[in-house]
Amino acid sequence: MRWKSPKMFAALLLATTVLVSGCGNSGNNDKTASNAGNSGSNNSGTNVSQNADENVMDTSPITFTFFGADSSPNWNNMQDDVGKVITEKTGVTINAEYDVGSGGGEQKIGMMAASGEVPDIIFAKGSLSKLVDAGLVIDLTELIDKYAPNIKKVYSANMNRLKYSNEDQAIYQLPTNVGVDQQYFEAGGGFEVQQRVLKELGYPKIRTVQDFENVLKEYVAKHPTTDGQPTIPLTLNADDWRIMISVTNPAFLSTGAPDDGEYYVNPQTYEAMLHYKRPEEKEYFRWLNHMYNEGLLDRDTFVQKDDQYKAKIASGRVLGLIDQKWGYQDAENAVKTAGHDEYTYGHFPVTLTDEYEDHSFQSAGVDGYGIAITTACKDPVRAIQFLDWMSSDEGQVLRNWGVEGKQYNVENGVRVIPADVQQRKVTDNTNFTKESGIGLYLIFGARYGDGVKDPSGSYYTTSFPEQIVADYTNAEKETLAAYGATTWKDLFPSESAFPPKEWGALYNMPGSN
Repeated sequence: MRWKSPKMFAALLLATTVLVSGCGNSGNNDKTASNAGNSGSNNSGTNVSQNADENVMDTSPITFTFFGADSSPNWNNMQDDVGKVITEKTGVTINAEYDVGSGGGEQKIGMMAASGEVPDIIFAKGSLSKLVDAGLVIDLTELIDKYAPNIKKVYSANMNRLKYSNEDQAIYQLPTNVGVDQQYFEAGGGFEVQQRVLKELGYPKIRTVQDFENVLKEYVAKHPTTDGQPTIPLTLNADDWRIMISVTNPAFLSTGAPDDGEYYVNPQTYEAMLHYKRPEEKEYFRWLNHMYNEGLLDRDTFVQKDDQYKAKIASGRVLGLIDQKWGYQDAENAVKTAGHDEYTYGHFPVTLTDEYEDHSFQSAGVDGYGIAITTACKDPVRAIQFLDWMSSDEGQVLRNWGVEGKQYNVENGVRVIPADVQQRKVTDNTNFTKESGIGLYLIFGARYGDGVKDPSGSYYTTSFPEQIVADYTNAEKETLAAYGATTWKDLFPSESAFPPKEWGALYNMPGSN
């Protein structure tokens, strides 16, 4: 959702015109749900007509083109176990293209908006407003109402939060990068330190940037090389949009602000400002400059590419990171596969000083990046029915758990992951993902978040405390035990420590990127 109240809208409007400069104009969107069910042609060129029974899904073969603004290096053209079942159940094949660089799809989507050439379905991330302004995505409201009972069930009371803005009440995307009723059991961000560092230094307290600095400085002095290469105390990823994740976002998290993209919202006045103009954050950047001058921050930090960053992590010689796990997970998986558990990372809620608290888990409600159907799609009914099946209990379990009998079994009515499958998930995750397809289809439909159980009594996702612990390496378990924790999340302030943000996810508002 974009604006919770007129008061908030007015305050944000006065604070910065940037926030509203990209607001979409639905007047030029010439393909809406009102004509979406008319006869047309599918992508194979054969005629397709609206189903007489709106609740019965057509499962004849059809191919949808798709673009995803995030990279998906393990995408296997739906030849994985999950992908094959999806095609079998729905008749749908996804001809996918993903952003291969680190630009978050901005350049590609900008070209689409200018040319009018778009795929059938798109995950536009922060560039949705460009497509809305160009009239290239359709309003899903009527399609959802007529053909998507599972989508309505999942979003339920949150349907109003899907609307684009107060002025434009259309639903242009389904927020699928977040789960409904999400409970956080794991921390994938913060400041990261290798397990070997923590163990040798006796599991020191890491609460402030000074603590973090001291640990890296002490260890690199003892171990200037790693496996014959120079040890790197700290490296960051500043390649294109990833500079926000690894360089600028930590400035607001370390100074007690929640994640609102490039902005900070005063919770009392709703005034918005560019977050890095806060005086507190200037002190954080001063500390980063100090780390560079001390030789503790990698000299290549601001010129290296994403693949170079990951290659350094995969070598095992990087002691510390400030990133989200998804930004370096492939590299960490590589060290696991090589048998170097000690090169994996622990996560800590580091702040500039003790006076601040990490707000990583402050809730934004059901709001985030999502999936949209474009005006190029000749059969939007099939498209929404496909997304609706993916949003069903069956579709959600398949996307999260895989195929029964291969990636999980049902024992005493509860889903469990066999020991051999669990071992592969930990030590050979990249190949396991390519073969199984687990996690590759999460954005293709509404979904419940971690901690929500389905009617069988099993969790919809595999991110619950017992399974999270099972995914840890022995080195991680040893470290957590030393800190008196079960999961990394235990070290962070919980979401209950903060009120939900009334404005939702500010980074998802038109023009706020």
